[in-house]
Amino acid sequence: MVRSLVVGAVVTALAGSVLAAPASAAPGVALADGKTYSAVIQRTEYGVPHITGATMGSAGYGFGYAYAQDNLCQMAEHVTTLAGQRSAHFGPEGRFNNGPGTFTNLESDLYFRAFNDSGRLENLLADKSGPSLEVRETMRGYVAGFNRYLRTTGVDRLPDPTCRGRAWVRPLTELDLWRNLHDSSQLTGLSSFTSLIANAKPPAGKGTPAIPAAAEMMSVGSNAWGLGKEATRDGSGMVLGNPHFPWAGPNRLYQAQLTVPGKLNVLGAALAGLPTIAIGHNESMAWTHTVSSASRFTMFELKLAPGDPTSYVVDGKTEPMSKQTVRVQVRGADGALSTMERVLYRSRYGPVLADGWTSTMAFAVRGSNEDSLRAIDQELALAKAKDVTEVKEALNRVQGSAFTNTVAADAKGQSFYADASVVPHVTDAHAQRCVDTPAGRASYPARVILNGSRQECGWGSDPDAVVAGIFGPKSQPAQQRADYVQNANESAWLTNAFAPLTGYPRMYGPQADTRSPRDRLSHLMVDQRRAGSDGLGAPGFDLPNLQQAMLGNRTLTGELFRDAVTGLIEANPTMTATDGAKIDVRAAGAVLTKWDGRMDTDSPGAVLWREVYGGIRPLPNKFVVPFDPKDPVRTPHTLNTAEPKVKTAIADGVQRLLRNNLPLELELGKAQRDVPSRKLLPIQGCTGGEGCFNVTEPSTTKIQADGSYGKVEMGSSFIMAAQLTGNGPRSQSVLTYSQSANPASPHHYDQTELYVRKGWVPGRYTQMEILKAPGLTTEVVSE
Repeated sequence: MVRSLVVGAVVTALAGSVLAAPASAAPGVALADGKTYSAVIQRTEYGVPHITGATMGSAGYGFGYAYAQDNLCQMAEHVTTLAGQRSAHFGPEGRFNNGPGTFTNLESDLYFRAFNDSGRLENLLADKSGPSLEVRETMRGYVAGFNRYLRTTGVDRLPDPTCRGRAWVRPLTELDLWRNLHDSSQLTGLSSFTSLIANAKPPAGKGTPAIPAAAEMMSVGSNAWGLGKEATRDGSGMVLGNPHFPWAGPNRLYQAQLTVPGKLNVLGAALAGLPTIAIGHNESMAWTHTVSSASRFTMFELKLAPGDPTSYVVDGKTEPMSKQTVRVQVRGADGALSTMERVLYRSRYGPVLADGWTSTMAFAVRGSNEDSLRAIDQELALAKAKDVTEVKEALNRVQGSAFTNTVAADAKGQSFYADASVVPHVTDAHAQRCVDTPAGRASYPARVILNGSRQECGWGSDPDAVVAGIFGPKSQPAQQRADYVQNANESAWLTNAFAPLTGYPRMYGPQADTRSPRDRLSHLMVDQRRAGSDGLGAPGFDLPNLQQAMLGNRTLTGELFRDAVTGLIEANPTMTATDGAKIDVRAAGAVLTKWDGRMDTDSPGAVLWREVYGGIRPLPNKFVVPFDPKDPVRTPHTLNTAEPKVKTAIADGVQRLLRNNLPLELELGKAQRDVPSRKLLPIQGCTGGEGCFNVTEPSTTKIQADGSYGKVEMGSSFIMAAQLTGNGPRSQSVLTYSQSANPASPHHYDQTELYVRKGWVPGRYTQMEILKAPGLTTEVVSE
C-alpha cells in the first residue's frame, strides 16, 4: 500500500489506516496482519525524508523506498560495479573513479569478481561475530523498500532518464547491500590497489623492480568541531560536521531522519545506499566524522622461491601462492558478449600486486578492513549514544569505524575526539624490526612495507581488540574536553591546541609536525570565536555564529601572504614570467589590495589570488619563520619575498588571466561553478591547500581558456551545525549538492541554490517541528 498526503497533523498508520496522533509524538506504525513492513515517510523542505517504523526493519523499508525515489539510478549503477558487471554493460575500456582511484571497467570487474567469488563476504555474514540481528533486519527492510519502489514504478517508467529502460537496472539483493557496506569500508585501504590486484601476473623474465603505490584516490576529507561548555555562550555542547566528499557518484551523502519509537530517533545524513545515519544528532548528542590520517593497510615484501615466481619463502619454508581464476563478461565493440578469464594471485598476507613482481621478489597488500562488516553496527551504536561517555563506550565495544575519526559533543557540555578507526597492529618497535628491506626503508613512514619472509613480521594484536591484527582502544588517541576538540584530516596530535596528544603509535600519523593551512585555520577560527575577535559578535559560540564561521570563506594563505605580495608588487611593478615575458603587475596589486580576503563567489580578487598563490604554494622555502612545535597554529609564517620564484609566481598568475582575456578582478563565482545539470551555479570556497576551511575542489586550480576551473569534483557536502540544549537539539544543515542525483528531480539542485545564498535547512527533529514544514507531504508504505 502507498498513500501520498499533504497533512497539517501527525499521521499514524495502523493496519493500513491514517489516524491523528499528538503533535509532539512520532507517528506510530503498527503492522497489520500479514504485513512485514510498514513505514511513514514525511518529507519536509528540500525533500528531506523523516521515516518512522515500528521496527528497525520497517524503518529500513521506508529508508530504502525514499532513497530509491531520489537516487535509484545512482544505486543501480553502483550495484553493477559491485557485482563486477561494468564491462558487460559499458565495455571494458571505459574509465571511472569510484572513490579509491581511477580504474578501467575491466580492472574494477576483476577486483570485485575476485572478492565476490571468494566467498569471503558470505563467511563474514555467517560468522557468529558478524553483523547484529538488528542491523540485518534493517538491511533486509531497506532492500525490500528499494525494490518496492522499483517494482511499483517499473524500469521503463523511472523518472530519472539516466537509467530509464536500461538493462542494468534490477532489484537489489541483500548481498548487494552488504557488498556496498564492505566496499565503503575499503576506502583509503585495499580498494586503492584495484588495478594492481587486477593486473598482477608472474614476470615473463626477470621482471622490473618497482615499489607499488596505491592509486591516487578521489580526494576526500572533512572538518569537525566538538565544542564544549567553555566554548559556547550558554554552556551547551555543539558540533560542526563538515565532510568533504565527492559531489557525484556512489559516495554522496543523503539526508534523512530515522525513528523507531523507544529505540531510535536520529537526524542527519547517511552514506549512499546504507540504512543508518553516519553523521547526525539525537536528543542529547551529536557526532560527525573526518577521514583519519592513520594507515589502513601495509604491504609485505615477498622473497620468492628460486625458479618459481608463484611461490615465496617464510622462515625458510616455501609456500605456494593461491590462484583464483576470475571470469568477467565483456561487451565488444559489436555489442556481443564474451568471457574473459584471468588468474589472480594471493599470499598468506593478501593479494599479490602487479608492480615490483620480479623473478626474485613480489609485494602483497593486507587491508585492515578486508574482513570487517562492523561499520554499520558502529553507526547504529553511535546514533543511540546519549552522551560522549556512551560514544566512547560504543566505539570501544564495536570497533567498526573503518577509516574515520569521530568527534562528538553532548547536552552536558562535553566534547570528545577519538581516532577509533581500524588500524593495522604495527607498533613502532615492530616497524623498526620488520621494515628492514631496501624497499621498506626507502618508503617508510609514508608507506609501510614489512618483511614477508619472516613470520614474526605479520601484524600483532592487542588484548582489547575485537579481532586479531588491529590496535585496540587503549592504543588509540582520544581526548575529552570542556573547551573544544577538532580535526581537519591531520593526525590526532593537535586535536586541541592547548593539550597536544602524544604517545600513540606512528601508524596513526605523525606527532609534532607541520599542520596544513586548513588545520591551522580551524584552530584559529575556534580560538578567535572564543575570544570574540573574529568580527562575529561577543565571545563564544551560538548556532547563528557557528553557521557564519562555517561559511565565512576565510583563506589562511591570503591572511598570511596577501600584504607581502602587494608590497612586493609595489616595489617591483614589472615582473618576469616563467617564459621570460615582462608583466606589468601594478593593476594586480590594486585588485589584491581591495580584495576582502574571502573566497566568496562575489569577491573580486579571489581568482587572482588563486592564480598567484598557485605558483607560491609548491616553493619549499616560501616561509621566513619556520615551523615551531611549541607554536604549531601560528607557524610557519611570513612570506620569503627574497625568493626570486615568488615574483615569478606573481607574474605567471597575472599572465594567465591576461592571456585568456579575463579581468584581474574576475569574481570567483564566475569561474568556479557546479556541474551543468545544476545550472552552472557559482560555488564558494577553495581547496584546503589554498587555506580554506570551507573546501571546494574543482577539476583544476589553474584558470582554463573558457574562464573556468571546470566542474566541482568534491568539497563541503553535508554541513551540519548542531546545538544540544537542555530543551532538546537545535540544528541547521545543508547538503551542498542536494538530495537527488536525478537531473529531472526538483531536489537535484534546490539545496545547491540554497548553499549559493549561504542558506540552511532547519533541522526538524520533533513532530511539532516537522508539522510546521511548508509543503509537508506524507507517504505510508507497507507490504
